[in-house]
Amino acid sequence: MKHSMNQQTRRGRGHARRIGRTLAFVLPVVLVLSGTLAVTRVDWSGNSTDPVLTAADTSVGTPRAAKRAPQDVLRDKLLTELQEENPGVALTHLQQAVNGRPSLAKHCASIARALGQAAVRVYGPTRAQSYARPVCDTAFATGVAAAHS
Repeated sequence: MKHSMNQQTRRGRGHARRIGRTLAFVLPVVLVLSGTLAVTRVDWSGNSTDPVLTAADTSVGTPRAAKRAPQDVLRDKLLTELQEENPGVALTHLQQAVNGRPSLAKHCASIARALGQAAVRVYGPTRAQSYARPVCDTAFATGVAAAHS
């Protein structure tokens, strides 16, 4: 009796081992395929008319027509900071935004120029120039000079 019980236990372990091996092989394949399907379902271009969220969709809950480009949102936010704080804070946040989202780098100079022009309106040319720093090369200083001329 002991011998037949031992064979059944081994047989049971063999089945469990086989099921475990099958799961160890199949489960990663299923996870990779489901992840791949999820990624292909997202419209990474940001130009979708599909109601499914796009990868670049940052304004959930707002109408599609009201969406603005990220650089425009950033510029407006920084202009508000410039008025509420000072140009130094706005320039620091501009540099952090460009470091965090390299796609904004091509808009950095135009945003910095806009900040320079706004700084002249708020602080005057001399004080505005005192906040100049090498964010986006010399675009802030260029904006100050353009607004002062």
